[in-house]
Amino acid sequence: MKILLSNDDGYLAPGLAALRRALDPIADIVVVAPERNHSGSSNSLTLDRPLRVQHLESNFYAVNGTPADCVHIALTGLLDEVPDLVVSGINSGANLGDDTLYSGTVAAAMEGRFLGLPAIAVSLAGRKVKYFDTAGKLAADLVSKLESRPLPGDILLNVNVPDVPLNELKGIRATELGVRLPPSPAIKASDPNGNEVYWIGPAGRAKNKSDGTDFAAVIGRYASITPIQFDLTHHKRVDHLSDWLSGHEW
Repeated sequence: MKILLSNDDGYLAPGLAALRRALDPIADIVVVAPERNHSGSSNSLTLDRPLRVQHLESNFYAVNGTPADCVHIALTGLLDEVPDLVVSGINSGANLGDDTLYSGTVAAAMEGRFLGLPAIAVSLAGRKVKYFDTAGKLAADLVSKLESRPLPGDILLNVNVPDVPLNELKGIRATELGVRLPPSPAIKASDPNGNEVYWIGPAGRAKNKSDGTDFAAVIGRYASITPIQFDLTHHKRVDHLSDWLSGHEW
């Protein structure tokens, strides 16, 4: 099996190194990752300038672009051989609930799924995370399971692992996305010249952390695995919208 690795924390991130260590014994690994941190970049592609690729060592590349750029370039022109799977991470911090809309980690996996490959996004849930090997072991187990029992082609797996030693991980839960409360207000500050600037405030706390959600699993020290789809259509509301539009003269 050949696996493409990427992330949003940059090619020097400890999570990426841990993921590479965990998967190297079971697959041929190629890394194409951003040259700097791109957390929160979501699915953005760089369309206003060309991208530069640094070949750092055998099967290891850094790109001056977003996580989605990295996977897109890798699969549409950089690599001579198409990999079997895309794995993104290990992110330093959770990607739970609403986080998936902003996450560059999830976006890298999603770009692989858009381009026809099975994909996994892996995050280590905590503030000052350190147990990357726990998430790496789980990622390796999932890759082995996917190789023997492939999942349907319309999903990617969003994996969140509690930041605990492997022997303290209670197990794995199949989950749905929870919901966060609104974020904290933006933080106003000044630059060295006295100009007003703003920092984006911290994400909101969990609003829906009921049983079955990714939040509940991680809080309970279980790894959360959520299947994510790409169709954003609110299918139950299409007929309602059609009724709402009826009778209007355009």
